[in-house]
Amino acid sequence: MPLSWNEIKTRAAAFSKEWEDETSEDAEAKSFWDDFFNVFGINRRRVASFEKLVNKLDDRQGFIDLLWKGVILIEHKSRGKDLNKAYQQAKDYFPGLKEKELPRYILVCDFEKFRLYDLENSTQHDFTLSQLKDNVGLFGFIAGYEKKTYKEQDPVNIEAAELMGKLHDKLKAIGYTGHELELYLVRLVFCLFSDDSNIFEKGILYDYIDQRTAEDGSDLAMHIDSIFNVLNTPPEKRLKTLDEQLAAFPYVNGKLFEERLLPAAFDSEMRRTLLDCCLLDWGKISPAIFGSLFQSVMDEKARRNLGAHYTSEKNILKLIKPLFLDELWAEFNKVQSSKVQLQKLHDKISTLRFLDPACGCGNFLIVAYRELRLLEIEIIKRLLKLSGIREEVLKEAKMDAAYLVKCNVDQFYGIEYEEFPAQIARTAMWLTDHQMNMQVTETFGEYFVRLPLQKAATIVHGNALRIDWQTLIEPMPWEKGETKFDFILGNPPFIGHHLQTEAQKSDLHFVLNEIQAAGVMDYVSAWYCKASEYLEKYNINQTIKVGFVSTNSITQGEQVGILWFYLINKYKLKIHFAHRTFKWSNEAKGVAAVYCVIIGFSNFDIPIKKLFEYETVNSEPHVVEARNINCYLVDAKNIFISNRTNPICPVPSMMYGSKPTDNGNFLLTDNEKIEFLHKEPGSKKFIKPFISAKEFLNNERRWVIWLVDAKPEEIRTLPEVLKRVEAVRVFRESSVAASTRNYKYHTLFRQVTQPKSDYVLVPRHSSENRAYIPFGFFDKESIVADSCNSIPNATLFHFGILTSLMHMAWIKYTCGRIKSDFRYSKDIVYNNFPWPENPGDKQKEAVEKAAQAVLDARAQFPNSSLADLYDPNTMPPALVKAHQQLDKAVDLSYRPQPFINETKRIEFLFELYDKYTAGLFVKEKKKK
Repeated sequence: MPLSWNEIKTRAAAFSKEWEDETSEDAEAKSFWDDFFNVFGINRRRVASFEKLVNKLDDRQGFIDLLWKGVILIEHKSRGKDLNKAYQQAKDYFPGLKEKELPRYILVCDFEKFRLYDLENSTQHDFTLSQLKDNVGLFGFIAGYEKKTYKEQDPVNIEAAELMGKLHDKLKAIGYTGHELELYLVRLVFCLFSDDSNIFEKGILYDYIDQRTAEDGSDLAMHIDSIFNVLNTPPEKRLKTLDEQLAAFPYVNGKLFEERLLPAAFDSEMRRTLLDCCLLDWGKISPAIFGSLFQSVMDEKARRNLGAHYTSEKNILKLIKPLFLDELWAEFNKVQSSKVQLQKLHDKISTLRFLDPACGCGNFLIVAYRELRLLEIEIIKRLLKLSGIREEVLKEAKMDAAYLVKCNVDQFYGIEYEEFPAQIARTAMWLTDHQMNMQVTETFGEYFVRLPLQKAATIVHGNALRIDWQTLIEPMPWEKGETKFDFILGNPPFIGHHLQTEAQKSDLHFVLNEIQAAGVMDYVSAWYCKASEYLEKYNINQTIKVGFVSTNSITQGEQVGILWFYLINKYKLKIHFAHRTFKWSNEAKGVAAVYCVIIGFSNFDIPIKKLFEYETVNSEPHVVEARNINCYLVDAKNIFISNRTNPICPVPSMMYGSKPTDNGNFLLTDNEKIEFLHKEPGSKKFIKPFISAKEFLNNERRWVIWLVDAKPEEIRTLPEVLKRVEAVRVFRESSVAASTRNYKYHTLFRQVTQPKSDYVLVPRHSSENRAYIPFGFFDKESIVADSCNSIPNATLFHFGILTSLMHMAWIKYTCGRIKSDFRYSKDIVYNNFPWPENPGDKQKEAVEKAAQAVLDARAQFPNSSLADLYDPNTMPPALVKAHQQLDKAVDLSYRPQPFINETKRIEFLFELYDKYTAGLFVKEKKKK
């Protein structure tokens, strides 16, 4: 148990007085350093050794005065000697040390002067023996009070995952698998963490394994079992003859060590791996990454790619700050001058309940609990100040921390489908609690630890979509009436409908049974419905709020009109805050980025809503206030865009492209076309240009054998064509799709939707990086592939409107996506697009003129593809200027003033859409 800072300072003063007149040389150095470590309540013999022999850089050997492996190297000199030379001597020992033994700190001393080097932070501190009392804080790493800096991709995290992964693989190889293996590893990790974070006396786990177990590992499992048993046994129930080293392990309780596991087995290599694990500084591993680390332990490929499993704290804070944390801090700032109001706030935060119904390893719960405890510490500090205790003497006051601290882990609840992550989440919450208790100790000067564990986070192993969430809560004795969750939060799984298992589809239909077309919904939508049901039933006092991270697909495309129409109309949901699409990435190599939104909502309204906007998916957000946040995450009225078969405005209809389903038999490259015509010159009139999105965007050419108007007698005279038709027949008749097998027109494409006139071509998929989706004009002889849509009879005016930022704004907010790339839909995007209301001839002419200028600018670069021309890095200035002029002309066809940004454009378009679909469209008056 660490000493309080008050006790450490008292001991430091006594140490300085005892040694102030010491003039002896090396003979007394050992006693000096034994006494120095005792100042901090540490038995030097347990952690550090004198006179370690090492090979120096010049190939000579030397003795390190004192080494605590991986922590500190001490070089002691006689009084008055040069400390600079002592420091260099200490550095000369480094080549002779193993990587794990290299210290973070070097301390040089001559009995009177001390100099401490922090090699990690490149700092140096000098003080005298008499000033030790005022500098004990520099040695928090000895006392157990070191402030940790956690890095998501810190090497210690990777090394810990690799070492534990080795142990996992070895145990699994000998047949120790399943539940026993998972729980065994969680227990070991708890012990390793405890050995470095003052739950255990520092270093006792390593010492016990190193000193009491055979080098061949044959008895290691037996000893580990003994440790687990002791950790689960209260002191009063332990054997009076219990081994002294075993008795040093505290009673943990908390049910972590309650279950009896089958004994494991170890060999010498496994024992060495476990000892190597003990040498790592587990105190550097944040509990927020703890769970993800040990998920990676179970997956050998993921161990060096830890970020693939990790939800960064930065992203978690994007959710919890606007959901509850900002409001609680604002309340603290408002009432910090009132002791009564602060006490009420303290009571309030200690009774809040949080649920993550897809908690995984508990990352969201861990960060939420940590932030709540940090707020609590500030409340306590302020209360003490208001009680007359000054900031600078807080540590001197003998505060009963157990009395001061009210927040606890039992305020947090989770549901997790997999057993192992559920175990990890529960354990990680204990570790977080302990870290926060250490911060309380650091702040208020009295050691505070909750052992044995009396309370725990409630983490249920089960299917959140089949569980009644309210059943997790057991009311506290003092609570009256029905208790409830205050905040529901998390990152439920996003799984598109085409990737769902049968069990997941069943879950989805179980929850969304009232929603038509539920089969196209993402799996995450079920959590929105479950949360909405909970709000309807329990949010009588309008206090419960929900915040979820989700795939951006639930705010785009056809899912919006299905899901949100149901939620808003049935449950009266209101979106309180939202982050628009951003890239959820962890900067780890090989990690596929996910494009997400964050949505905070409830079934009551609030006056001020917050929208977090992103200039790009990689940029930092800026917040704007909104009157109403609709389901497209726009400050506009609630509208629901659904599939339409016809445009809402009087414009030409859009058509799908033609679908071959031919196994490539009707398609030809340039060379294949030449060879084919050489064999069969009579087929020339049936070979036409074939325009897919790939050919269109990349300036490539392909051809198609197009037999729509071919007469039977013509085809029969073309044997090479007949071979192709026969190959198509064979391919289609072997299809798994009945509709394809039953299709009898083997001379034709499976779907024929070729325009009868010239048309504008629209690629259905396009990169998000382009400022504009390139459209183009084609004649009716160019066959449109099913990767494109077409607009027959489209004019320059239509082309101009569609090739503008106005239309792009509509696309960004309404179309579906493949990852982050646009997936243009005729039924959602085009047919619902609000065209300008009654543009005059002048406005139309301006748009047509500017549209032609865009085509002319493209024509200046005949050897460049549209992919080249519309790449943001290579787009020619002439084309940029042409588009800018077109954007201005299009803006002025909608209203007299140009739009200043995309947000204003989309807000205007939603208002116009609402007007059109409400039947308020005013037709242009006939001119007299």
